[in-house]
Amino acid sequence: MFFADPFGRALGVTGPVGAGKAILWGYLGMALGDLCSGLLSQLTQSRRKAIGIFLVLSLAVDAAYLSLTGLSPDAFYVVCGLLGVTSGYWVLFITMASEQFGTDIRATVTTTVPNFVRGLLIPLTALYLALESSVGAPGSAGIVMALSFVVAFVSLAWLKETFGKDLDYSEPD
Repeated sequence: MFFADPFGRALGVTGPVGAGKAILWGYLGMALGDLCSGLLSQLTQSRRKAIGIFLVLSLAVDAAYLSLTGLSPDAFYVVCGLLGVTSGYWVLFITMASEQFGTDIRATVTTTVPNFVRGLLIPLTALYLALESSVGAPGSAGIVMALSFVVAFVSLAWLKETFGKDLDYSEPD
């Protein structure tokens, strides 16, 4: 969303777009996505399935975002909102991370995992910027996106299901 202006130009959006408005629509979408992912988790009785579904939807919308050309600014902002919806499983992701551990370290995990995710913004942005001059904004974003989704799907495959798990335990010494 921060790079909405160069992406808009690279994708041939028919008018100017601004990062502020793209961020607004992205965050509105994320709020809706958080609600929907929680409901989906309840309906499927599985946090892993809900996150997996959201990852697949996110991959589809991200790929569309990088391939749609000639959109109006308003249509571009709608896509930004959809990007937010499909990546809006943050609450579910943090819940699942915290439920992987016992009560003695659960609070530490719950506050540390989001910081690791935020910290990854630095190397991912550096990679994006390093590739941008040679493959363009959409190409660079596509490479970073592909790497990120590979890590996300592999990580999800290794996580234990936590829906309905008894959380009253401590980690072994």
